Amino acid sequence: MLLRMHVMMIVLSASCDLHDKVALLEMGADDYITKLFSPRELLARLRVALGHTKLHATASQIVFDGIVVDFGKVEVTRNGASVELTAHEFKTPQFFVENPDRLITRAELLEHVCGYGDTYTSSRSIDNHIMKLLHKLEKNPGCPTHFRTVRLLGYKFAF
Repeated sequence: MLLRMHVMMIVLSASCDLHDKVALLEMGADDYITKLFSPRELLARLRVALGHTKLHATASQIVFDGIVVDFGKVEVTRNGASVELTAHEFKTPQFFVENPDRLITRAELLEHVCGYGDTYTSSRSIDNHIMKLLHKLEKNPGCPTHFRTVRLLGYKFAF
């Protein structure tokens, strides 16, 4: 299981030395904040860095159980063989990766993956959509490892 995406790194330091700042930024730090800083400044910098991280996540790929989902190329392979996904099926793992470690509700999937918003309220269509995706991506769709159902609430994606 491998997730290739940008990891956000913000350096908090007491050192105001210009050489230290430049060296750490050149080594890959996203930002450098010297003490004393306000909590508002830190939160603002975190929001900016998180926005950049989300952009990197959508341009990367995820790899799990022989499945490679390449968001940049809009391609999915399973053990080297191409897997045909519909547009909604492809957007689903992308949405899970953009929202890691949290429960995704059926309403969110309807809105962000299917584009239905408040005008379309059948959560059964999401359940059917996820079931089709399980058959294409999970080794054992009857006992999924990665796309987990949280009964009556929604879904979680686990690597």
